[in-house]
Amino acid sequence: MSLQIDSIYEVARRSFLRAIRQPAAFVPAIVFPLFLVAVNSAGLDAATDLPGFPTDSYVTFALAIPFIQGGTFSLLNTGTDVSTDVETGFMNRLAMTPLGGPSLLAGMLGGAMAIAVIQTIFYIAVGFAVGADFEAGAAGIPLLFLLSLTICFAFSCIGTFTALRLGSSEAMQSMFPVFFVFLFFSSMAMPRDLIEQDWFRTVATINPLSYLIEGIRSFYVTGIDGEALALAFGISFVLIAVFLSLAASSLRTTLVRT
Repeated sequence: MSLQIDSIYEVARRSFLRAIRQPAAFVPAIVFPLFLVAVNSAGLDAATDLPGFPTDSYVTFALAIPFIQGGTFSLLNTGTDVSTDVETGFMNRLAMTPLGGPSLLAGMLGGAMAIAVIQTIFYIAVGFAVGADFEAGAAGIPLLFLLSLTICFAFSCIGTFTALRLGSSEAMQSMFPVFFVFLFFSSMAMPRDLIEQDWFRTVATINPLSYLIEGIRSFYVTGIDGEALALAFGISFVLIAVFLSLAASSLRTTLVRT
């Protein structure tokens, strides 16, 4: 067991160091979502004057975006790293070691979660630095931290499964527009009940990302909202259960024992 724990640590350490040694992949994952918040806040600030808008600060409303988009970057970066390992034959070399599939999977996801911790701390700090409301109070900070990491873990599981299925870093990178479309057709920019277009409101209601966004947003806008958090955690756990199982199954076929 100690050998496997040591191996998990080394795989996670490798994954983490590889990410931070590539600023072109690591820095945009943290900074780009904040630019999106700035752009949305500048262009949609007048939306706070709409009757029923939940806050008078659009920055407060939009701060959920970095947490979710940071999760999307976790998905893509994790997937790209895993697919690169498949392409370069690293997975095949691991197949000749005592390292089991579950330990390898835990190590890869552990590295992704180390990055997610940095992202989450940074976004929480930025929220306080810009003076955004935080209705959940001090008790809400650890809950927000936990939800953000749960979402990032779910997205990393999706990225790992997708990478193992595609086996190509190029194909993995081409998935970015697909995931961005899911983000766009959500309640990212406007509360669902204030979306005037029926078709858009319907799509946003069906889109699970809306509930992840609303779970994060609740800490800033309404406080500790049991329903919003139950939906956000529930959807995250379902995604983890489904895609972690699929990733484990795909990894078994990728690790061809020789």
